[in-house]
Amino acid sequence: MNDNFYNHIYQRQQEIEPVPPNEVIAAWITDLFSIIFPERAETMSSSPKEVEAIFNRLERQLVTIMNATRACGNCDSTEKAKQFFANIPELYRVLNTDIEALLAGDPAARSRFEIIRAYPGFFAIFFYRVAHQLFLADIPLLPRIITEHAHTKTGIDIHPAASIGEYFFIDHGTGIVIGETCQIGNHVKLYQSVTLGALSISKKLAHTKRHPTVEDHVIIYSGATILGGDTVIGHHSIIGGNVWLTKSISPNSTVYHRPDIEVVEQIKS
Repeated sequence: MNDNFYNHIYQRQQEIEPVPPNEVIAAWITDLFSIIFPERAETMSSSPKEVEAIFNRLERQLVTIMNATRACGNCDSTEKAKQFFANIPELYRVLNTDIEALLAGDPAARSRFEIIRAYPGFFAIFFYRVAHQLFLADIPLLPRIITEHAHTKTGIDIHPAASIGEYFFIDHGTGIVIGETCQIGNHVKLYQSVTLGALSISKKLAHTKRHPTVEDHVIIYSGATILGGDTVIGHHSIIGGNVWLTKSISPNSTVYHRPDIEVVEQIKS
């Protein structure tokens, strides 16, 4: 290597926007998870005042994280953090609908504690819903870092800009992809390896709706791929495993894949 290369790396260092390490951001949301759902906490608070103090600390930490992120520009980080934490009760209410959906829809689920502590689907949903609120507050970069942290932990990739309704159910979850402009209604169930993606990855489509709309009470089974911004899955429909869809279907439809499978039994001599 020569001096030109070293100079290039140094110049790149000067150009990079200062953003707190991903570990700092992940620690903040992990602490938030633990105070909202004490099933994940190492220790319990001794009083309501202590709970309040923890929320105040997390609010200050969010301000610090945003202030350390130059991409925030001239935004009022204190006000944005205050608005975010003012919305925590509503966020908590919606997350509890997701727990209810998992508890009612998964025969293997035994308790709320099990879902909160052990289910990767709920883990990914929590991180998505927090990131989505930050996205709606026009806070840059942090939402994507948060959902990518959940992605690395669970294999579930949900873009923070996607719009997802209440009573959202993810079972198993590994391999699920939900794109940026997806719109998902209420009481929707997704199983592992479902892709809600775009028909094209052309950069010129960056600011258009590229991902499907899934209406209320839809079930999408494992391995299904649904593509395109104009694709609408009508309410109360069932999409079978391994289905490939690039066009809309009417409400109350059932779509399934027909594989040609032949079983040849060996005759013992």
